[in-house]
Formats: sequence, C-alpha cells, structure tokens
Amino acid sequence: MSIVKTSYNRRSFLKASALSTGGMLLSFSWLTGFKSDDKLETANLPKEWFELNSYIKITDKGEITLFSPNPEFGQNVMTSLPMILAEELDVNWENVNVEQAPYNTQKFGGQFTGGSQSVRSYWKPLRTAGASARFMLVQAAADTWKVSTTEITTEKGIISHKLSGKTATYGEMASAAAKVTVPREVNLKEVKDFKIVGTPRKNVEGTKIVTGKPIFGMDYRKEGMLIAMIVHPPAFGMKLKSFDATEAKAMSGIKDVFKVQLYNDDYGKQMFDTTAFNEIVAIVGNTTWEVMQAKKALKTAWETTTDTTETQSFRGQKREVKIPGGLENTNIHSKKMAEFCAKSATVARKDGDPETAFKNAAQILERSYSAPFLAHNCMEPMNCFAHVTADKAEIAAPIQGPSLIENTIAARIGIPADKIDIHLTRMGGGFGRRAYGHYMVEAAVISQKVNAPIKLIYSREDDMTFGIYRPAYQATFRAALDAKKNLIAFHVRAGGIPETPLHANRFPAGAIDNYLAEEWAIPSNITVGAFRAPRSNFMAAAEQSFLDELAEAMGKDPIEFRLELLKRAKANPVGKNNDYDADRYAGVLELVREKSDWGKTKKVAGVGRGVSAYFCHNSYAAHVIDISVKKGIPTVQKVTSAIDCGIVINPLSAINMVEGAVTDGVGNSFFGAMTFKDGKPEKSNLDKYRMIRMGEAPKVIDVHFVKNDIAPTGMGEPPFPPVFGAIANAMYKATGKRFYNQPFITNDPEAEMKI
Repeated sequence: MSIVKTSYNRRSFLKASALSTGGMLLSFSWLTGFKSDDKLETANLPKEWFELNSYIKITDKGEITLFSPNPEFGQNVMTSLPMILAEELDVNWENVNVEQAPYNTQKFGGQFTGGSQSVRSYWKPLRTAGASARFMLVQAAADTWKVSTTEITTEKGIISHKLSGKTATYGEMASAAAKVTVPREVNLKEVKDFKIVGTPRKNVEGTKIVTGKPIFGMDYRKEGMLIAMIVHPPAFGMKLKSFDATEAKAMSGIKDVFKVQLYNDDYGKQMFDTTAFNEIVAIVGNTTWEVMQAKKALKTAWETTTDTTETQSFRGQKREVKIPGGLENTNIHSKKMAEFCAKSATVARKDGDPETAFKNAAQILERSYSAPFLAHNCMEPMNCFAHVTADKAEIAAPIQGPSLIENTIAARIGIPADKIDIHLTRMGGGFGRRAYGHYMVEAAVISQKVNAPIKLIYSREDDMTFGIYRPAYQATFRAALDAKKNLIAFHVRAGGIPETPLHANRFPAGAIDNYLAEEWAIPSNITVGAFRAPRSNFMAAAEQSFLDELAEAMGKDPIEFRLELLKRAKANPVGKNNDYDADRYAGVLELVREKSDWGKTKKVAGVGRGVSAYFCHNSYAAHVIDISVKKGIPTVQKVTSAIDCGIVINPLSAINMVEGAVTDGVGNSFFGAMTFKDGKPEKSNLDKYRMIRMGEAPKVIDVHFVKNDIAPTGMGEPPFPPVFGAIANAMYKATGKRFYNQPFITNDPEAEMKI
C-alpha cells in the first residue's frame, strides 16, 4: 500500500461533518493532486487553477452519493470519477449514486471540463478521499466495538470484525464516523487489489439519456419562458449597420426585436471571450416557430469592418491582438499560407547545425501539408436559459467552463457574480466549442432587456456560421539524407490562420542531431477556438504522413523506422526539453504492430495499410488502418488501436472514446472543411457541410490498452490526432497516391465518397 497525506499546503483537504438526518458528509479538494508544474498543454486551460471541492455523502441507510463538479459532455466522467472513489471507499458499486454538482465557485472551484484532464487530475484526490472515509468508518466501528482497527475489514460497504462476528453497514456507522478526526495520512490500495477500477461499468446516466429525461440544455424549461433567437452578420469582417424590424414586430407572437451589444466598449476580453460579432439583433417571442418566421422577415444592412486592435487576457497575461478588417477568402488564405511556408520564420527550437547538414545532404525530401478550417457541429446547438431581474440572475446552459464566463456575464449585466445562479446541464457535444460561453452573455442581456425569462436557441445555421472553428494550417517538412540514406537533419516550418500548430519539442525532436522547428501565423477576423486535441489534430497528420514517406525513401519499415528514432531518443536524447516518454511512445507502436499482425498479412491489390502514432494530452496513441478501394471508393475495413493512458479506469467508456475519436477522425480527414467567400462561410448546415455517414464508418475498430500501473492520463483527445496520418498512409498503399491536403476526398456534400 502507498501512504498519502490528506492535507496539502495551508488548506485542509478533508473535512467531515454529520448530517442532520443521520450519516456523514465528507468534503474534499478535487485538484490537490494536480501539480502546479504539470503542463496544461493543448487544453486552453486557465493558468490559475482553483481548488475544486465536492462531497461524499453517506446516509444512515448506506446510500453513497458523489456530487461530480465538472459538466458532462459525453466523456463519461460522471461514471469514471465515482469509480475511483468507490474503489478506495470499498463499497458496492450498485450503492453509489452520482449527481451533477451545482455551480458554486465557493464550494467547487472552476468546474472546467476540457483538455482530457478530468481523470488525470482527480485520480489522487478521489482515492485519498475514499480511503479517508473508509478509515473513519473503520475507526468508528473500532471505537464502538472496543477493538483494534487492525482487526477490522471492509468489503462492499460492510464493516466486519471476524473475531467477534460483529458486522455493520457503512450507513450504520456513518454518524459516528462523522465525529472521527480526519486522518493526517491514509493507505491507498495497490493496483493489483482493485475490484472496481479497471472493470467495465455502464454510463450512470445511460437510462436517463435513452429514455429522454430532461438533462440537456435544450430540455430546460421554466413557466412563462419566452423564446429568443439572434441574427449575426452573414460574413466575418462585417458588422451591423442598421435594421428594420417593422414587419417582424407585427408578426404573431413576437414580443420585441432589438440590437444586442455583447461586450461593452471598455470591457477587456478574457481568454474565452470570443472575438466574433459584437453587435447582433435579437428576436423574442412566444414560440420557436413564431420567432423563426420573424427572423426571416427582419431586414438588415451590414458594413465592412476596419482593422482593430484588442487587449485580451491570456493565461494571466495581457496581450494585444490585431484583427484585420475586410472580407477574407479561402483561395487567398491558401496562397498566403504557401508563401509563409516558403520563407524563414520564427525559430522555436534548433539543435545542432541543420543548415550545414542540409547543404551537405546527398538527398533532401521536402513535402507540404495543409488542412482547412473545421466547424464543431455539436449535435445540440448552442442554447441558454436566462432570467435576469433587478438584483440577480438565473442561468442554465450547456457549458464546459462556467467559471470562464461568469465574470463576463456579471460585467455585462451589472450584477455581481455571487448573485448569478448558473445551472449546469448535460452537453450534447463539446470538445472545445462550449468552452466559449458567448451565448450565455447574449441570453442574459436579452432577458434583462425584455424583463422576462427567455430561452435563447441557436439554429444549426447560426451555430455553424458563428465561428470558433479549428484554424486552417499548413506545414512544410524537410529531411536530409546522406549518401547511405541515413537521416542527418530534420526541419519543420508550420503555421496557420490565425495561430501556429507547432509543438517544437515533440517527437521527432530529441531523436535527431540536427533539428530545426520554425513557426508563423497570419492574423484573421475569422474566429477560432479549441477543437478536439487543438493543434495536435493537424501536426500529427502532417508529421506522421511525412515520416511514412521518409521511411520509404530510406528503405525502412514505417514502424521500425519510428522505433529506431525513439530508441535514439531514449538512449542518447538531443536537447533537454523533449516532452514525450520514448518508452511509452514505443510501447504503443509495438502493441499495435503485434495486434494488427503488421508485416504478416498478404498484400492485396486495392487494399492499403497505414500506421500512425502520436503523443498529446499526456497519453500515447497508435493506429493501424486497413483501407480497401473499389471503383475509386475507399472503405475503412479495420482500425487497430493501441493506447497508453496509464491505468484504465473504465474500459467500456475508454473503448467508446477511442471508437468515437477514430470515427470522428475518419470523417474529418475525408470530408471536413469550412471555406469562405468574401468572408461568408460557404456552408451553413449539414446539407452542405459533409459529415461521415453510418455506412462510411470503420467496419471494425479493435482497441487495445498498454497495461501498466502509471497514474491515468488523458483519454478523450489523444486517439484523435493519429487517425489522419494513418488514413493518409493507408490510402497511399491502396492507390499509389500520396495525400497532402485535407480533406483527402471531397468537401462536396453531394459527391460520392470517391477518390
């Protein structure tokens, strides 16, 4: 057993109290296990982490309740986190109830869901909380029975003293346990002794979901609630000039039509305050249908914006952001990115003397890769209930980080944050889109204006054309080989609109003596935001495609080539800032090679097999994808996946996340793209924006996990990035053609899935 302390720094980790109805309540800090020096990479997480608290409640009837602080959008943390607690508490899983905690920064802290950090962050605190509660229950029994705690055992919520034959349920000892002093340190179980963690458990909210219980934001209703919708500029680089609501206001059921200013002129934007359209028009009425019809009747005029500069707070630092005016076009974007990739850029890392190595090279391989903007397309469009009165506000919305938008709402409506009551609903999709709560600000302003409770609903068109897209990216990779085809230098130059995707210290950095990484960015008025595995989702595709082609040029097997580089990175690493573990990286490659029978299958015409591996969000993922092509139509026959995310809490939900990530990656690599003409998104609904269809999903997804005792790391995002490269590499093997530009097939929704 390992021994851990139950308090950290100046704040108490655990506090116990008795329930007035009988039982005990144990409060604990969720994020004490998150080290201040841990890298919050990709996550767009705030630099300042608050203490997150929740409660274990054990009633005198033996019912155990865990209030889960973080919002749920499908990653199943409402099941996995309680499993950790139940393991150390030593209870019957069937007796554990899970409830979504209310939003309360005083009790629960930031309550942010994102960056694949939930299980990783809560692993130690939840184990400590469960073990401490068990210790106190055992101590209460020992005091009651006048025996030593060393003679007492627990199992499935039952306390036993074998020598006397006495037993008691946790509920029977809960009130007495609440009076026991919280231990300063407790013993945690050995991994080999786990009975709940590592076993498949069904989603605790599964029944609610399939029976249509009102748990999502769109389900939220209140008596007397009005419906609101918005009209935003039709193009980025445009703003509201004027509008005529005469006809719309005269329509049946319409209460009001007015302009909404999202942010006050003197407001300094925070990290998750979107820079999209600051002035919009709101339509408020009795029903959704009536508001939709009035929206069509609204007459608006727009004008082009000019260049502006904004001051924004970014992870505690102020920065000036230049936002160009004018109307942007995809074809111009492509030309600009190609120009930037062709010239020197800001050096992010340099090892050795890459310039001389390239000058003396016998062969140079150079390839460029690009990817377009991507829309999130959450199944549940943005929505928010708001009821703002003179001195308080009630808000209910699907939001990943309520603490990231609360102060923005407070500043805009002039009501203190502690007077704003935010209800957390389940989210119908997220992965970054719902980290940006502009729709909550809009709803609050609209409610305040009409002095009534309202429900703001975005149409699919409103959401898809509002922005917060995955940025457009481009990267050029170069490799220098000597006369014997040895790799002597490596160069990557990557950038995007409006940000760079480069991770300069990731593989193959550290494995090559002469290494150069450069980055650049092009400003834009098109709004972007976090998208499942930000930046990694492009860099993995480009890097892993290039490594495959490089292995071919060197006459090496793709997996063996990667393993050789990782062996060098482990034995004699170049530089000190390499942010990956070479052993764990190699581990997923070796596992996927074994499970896919790599190199053992017969080659078949029209059938290709590709591999890809990547590290992000503290975890490692590798895929081998088998694709067949008949009459120009590719079919993903099988995906073999190997994941190292440390200890797998719930294999069932972990497999589900891999399957979802793979399917998501296949769809985006084949079809995903948002394009612009004169600033206007050229796709506004799913009849134009091509998504993967059921018949195009992989026929088989075979998931395997590296078995180890490493504390859990990220799971929601890591399997996603390497899908793109594996698809490209498999397509090459099947067709003889390399794929450098996403989407690989088509972004035409009417077209067949044909190469």
